[in-house]
Amino acid sequence: MIDINESVMQFLLAFVVVGPLLGAVAALLPAPPGLKGKSPEQAVLRHGVTVTGVILIAAIVLALGFDHDHPSKMQATTDISWIPALDVRIHLGIDGISLPLVVLTALLTFLCALYSYFKPPTGPSPKAFVALLLLLETGTLATFSVLDLLLFFLAFETVLIPMYFLIARWGGEGRTRAAWKFILFTLLGSVVMLLGLLLIGIKAGTFDMVALATDNGRSLSTSVQVIAVLAIGIGLAVKAPMWPLHSWLPEAHTAAPTVGSVLLAGVLLKMGTYGFVRILLPVAPEGFHTFAPYLAAFAVVGIIYGSLACLALAKQGAKGDLKRLIAYSSVGHMGFVLLGISTTTPTGVNGALFANIAHGLITGLLFFLVGALKERTGTTDLDTLSLPTLSLPSPDRHPSTSGSAAPNQFQSGAALYGKAPRLGGLLAFAAVASLGLPGLAGFWGEMLALFGAFKPAADLSRPAFLTFMAIGAFGTLLTAAYMLIVVRRVCMGAVPRDTPKLADVHGYEFAAWTPLVALTVAAGLWPRALLGLTDPAVQQLLAGGTR
Repeated sequence: MIDINESVMQFLLAFVVVGPLLGAVAALLPAPPGLKGKSPEQAVLRHGVTVTGVILIAAIVLALGFDHDHPSKMQATTDISWIPALDVRIHLGIDGISLPLVVLTALLTFLCALYSYFKPPTGPSPKAFVALLLLLETGTLATFSVLDLLLFFLAFETVLIPMYFLIARWGGEGRTRAAWKFILFTLLGSVVMLLGLLLIGIKAGTFDMVALATDNGRSLSTSVQVIAVLAIGIGLAVKAPMWPLHSWLPEAHTAAPTVGSVLLAGVLLKMGTYGFVRILLPVAPEGFHTFAPYLAAFAVVGIIYGSLACLALAKQGAKGDLKRLIAYSSVGHMGFVLLGISTTTPTGVNGALFANIAHGLITGLLFFLVGALKERTGTTDLDTLSLPTLSLPSPDRHPSTSGSAAPNQFQSGAALYGKAPRLGGLLAFAAVASLGLPGLAGFWGEMLALFGAFKPAADLSRPAFLTFMAIGAFGTLLTAAYMLIVVRRVCMGAVPRDTPKLADVHGYEFAAWTPLVALTVAAGLWPRALLGLTDPAVQQLLAGGTR
């Protein structure tokens, strides 16, 4: 690691948060003649790659300059009065909990911009697309960096509009309905959450999240904490997404463009679970403990429900959509995150934070791969992809965008191992990582969440959490079942000798996907790199900032 002056660290964090917003504004301006390249569209897409690349570099330098010996300490802090009458401050800072999420967001956004440069999504002007992508990045990065409740709410809401338009304008079939469902669910949850945040700020006399965490709920009565946790928890649970508030997610993922699905799964879902850890656990501990068993119950129902939905979609003849299946798998995986948080133990919460990062890497890779598969075959319908009598679209015909193959458009199924072995190998890798294979990132988060449920906090019912642990463990078996079925149906199969090959992994795809593969392996083989950051910060957070 490198020694960086605190004032430089402050600048870096402020730049990481504000830089994408400035880039979004610049994307809407006319490109200088010398930078247009072959076309203005190419110039604005290149602008998106440049801005997100610079932000990623700044985030990496920020991580290198972070004091890893004291990850529980808020670093790179900026604290400026903004609205004195309400004591609202522009308060930024990162610790071992938020730093990995900041780097993950910067990485995934850069990879999405790079992918879009070579494979722009079909839709309106790239100017608007790049501007919305950068606005989405700034809102997400701000959510993980701000330390004021009202600023957290503003950042939390900032991401809704760009994601709505990314789905509604650049999505596939059913995009309008999916976009409206997304915005209505999340806005309704946010209205309730705002009431809870205002209740805490008014009763405690401050909106500062560090001061509230240090107070550890002592200035809030039990009834205020219970009401606040219920209100805030509903808003966070919608974004998480927790069963039964998840129903917007499958439609949003199915309709969204590839990069929209990657960012939705990779970082937007993490905003909800991050809020549980950063706000509810330290600020209203008594209220959170009241609802912890119910949160755990909803979490394990989500694990089983998501897995059963995936099994139903993977079944032969179900006409299951592969993007929809991965979306339902996210409901199950995020159930493990919520289960770990509900234990209110360092083991469980660390597992939840690890699972957050692992899910972002693995599911982001899965959505990239499914997008590439649709580009090559014209469909994400599992029955179509596994039929032995499908074929490739002829060069002079456009792929079907309806999710199913047009008559006589195909000669043989996907059979990726025979037609595009690298693509098939990557899909198999992502599938086994998603099912929690030991040695890959997906294993540690789920295991630690289950260990946390084995021995929850002292004031929680251990028999109840042992039951939740057993149900969650059964969910891991179901996950393995549907993921292996997907691999068998999409990757395996006989390939006739005269069947044309699918295009295998392109260079730009290799560049966009390699970091996700490498980090999935690295986190699985060396979990201490991440747990060493989160554990001290979690210990202090659960102790109310008194350690």
